[in-house]
Amino acid sequence: MASRSRAVDYIVDQLASRGIGFVFGVDGANIEDLFDALRSHPDITGVLAKHEFAAATMADGYSRAGAEVGVVAATSGGGALNLIAGLGESYSSRIPVLALIGQSPTALDGQGGFQDTSGRGGSLDALRLFSAVSVYCRRVENPADIGTLLAEALVAARQGGPAVLLLPKDVQQSEIRVSRTVSVPSHRRTPDPRPVADLLGRTPGRVVIIAGAQVARDDARAEFEALRDVLGAAVIAAPDARDVSPDAPVAGVMGHPDVGDAIGDCEVCLLVGTRLPVTTRVGIEHARTSTPTLSIGAETPFVPAVHVHSDDLRRSLAQLTDQLRDRPRSEPVAMSHNALQPPTHDGPGVRYGDAMTVLDEELPGDADVVVDAGNSGAAAIHLLPARRDGRFVVALGMGGMGFSFGAAIGMCFARGRRTVVLAGDGSFFMHGMEIHTAVQYGLPLTVVLFNNNAHAMCVTRERLFYGGLDSRNRFTTSRLGAGLAAMFPGLPSSDVADVESMRTALRAALAHDGPAVISVDCSADEIPPFAAFLTTTTKEAHRVAART
Repeated sequence: MASRSRAVDYIVDQLASRGIGFVFGVDGANIEDLFDALRSHPDITGVLAKHEFAAATMADGYSRAGAEVGVVAATSGGGALNLIAGLGESYSSRIPVLALIGQSPTALDGQGGFQDTSGRGGSLDALRLFSAVSVYCRRVENPADIGTLLAEALVAARQGGPAVLLLPKDVQQSEIRVSRTVSVPSHRRTPDPRPVADLLGRTPGRVVIIAGAQVARDDARAEFEALRDVLGAAVIAAPDARDVSPDAPVAGVMGHPDVGDAIGDCEVCLLVGTRLPVTTRVGIEHARTSTPTLSIGAETPFVPAVHVHSDDLRRSLAQLTDQLRDRPRSEPVAMSHNALQPPTHDGPGVRYGDAMTVLDEELPGDADVVVDAGNSGAAAIHLLPARRDGRFVVALGMGGMGFSFGAAIGMCFARGRRTVVLAGDGSFFMHGMEIHTAVQYGLPLTVVLFNNNAHAMCVTRERLFYGGLDSRNRFTTSRLGAGLAAMFPGLPSSDVADVESMRTALRAALAHDGPAVISVDCSADEIPPFAAFLTTTTKEAHRVAART
């Protein structure tokens, strides 16, 4: 028999029935009814963030960690607008996220109401705005439509990317008739990978696979390794796919310099779960253009290739492996992990390479690592191997600074294991106060801040490309570890300035049950292992920098 329920209670009940355990967001007048519904539901928790961007990255990280859909909620006006950058990352990286965004009551549409984004009466049009950073966006004006629109939004998000529902306050509060749970088909597309199998079968010889982030997102690492084994293929990782095959060298602007030679030594190149964007293909194009390219994944590559679409690489890679079992196994290709060689730097603080060595030696094998933008991020991608049983996440869709703090919190909620943030002080000053959220919820989060008192990548660019001596990108000196310890009593947080102090502090932080912070003094003048900074001439440096 049908019953009646508030629209927000229906939404929360539907999310919980699909195994979604958390909704991340910031409360406010035009979303408070949803948070009220979350508070009273036994199977789903509303997680209070400090900023809407971070809430969006929490939902993003929750999804990347294996949940089908991460959910973020925000109020109207500035709160809603703060979601844009986070949803932009999820859109570019095709991460399934559902955004529930409050709106002012429909009676005030076009009437000069506070935070009116109906698009009427000269107001900002939220529907047009959010449509640009989503794969699905609808404004719910009739409460009776909520069941259909919620189901459509979940289907769209599961296909890869953010789905947005704009929810006026009166619609949230409306009572609707509920008769049953609306089914949400997966709508995953997994065509037969036979075209790729046939071409591989007709192309004897050595194969190189470039692995992308979709392999880990689809939890297809075991199937990927089986395919690698049956082909005898060499594997190269995209920069955002370090955890797909932890022993593989990396391609691209933060990659290993000899991977292009490995591609040139093969008869065919297979892309798995990557579109091969510029950040991945810089440094390998000379070899790749002379090697036939095949592809399987959810997105068509940016380069010419024979492509088979797959929204589920676990299934598709298993099929492909079965279809290739009779193909003669190729001879192995020698793969080099030779590192890029930045100029030696003798300034104060800890060198990036030394810090990554300490992290590699001390991080547990099942730790999840989330890397932020900047010089320290480039060093981590290039020098720090992924943990064998953990995730290694970096946001290269938009490259937004501060992504790591929220994303790591979302991953903590999803996986319940030690998660490590590697971020610079510039990223911290943007969104690092989400450390308070980790404290509030007692999460197993270890934050390693590389404090060079600057936007150091911008400092490097000034020096290399603009002859900058007096940088506009240097900060007033800060002691982040001591400051956070004073702000949050009970939070283990310290500043370190040498390798052994870093090692001691890291061991203590990893042994602590809850969150802990280490701020590592380093130098803004150390050039990181980033290909655009290491070219031999200024002209070439400008050319590569313009492309990356």
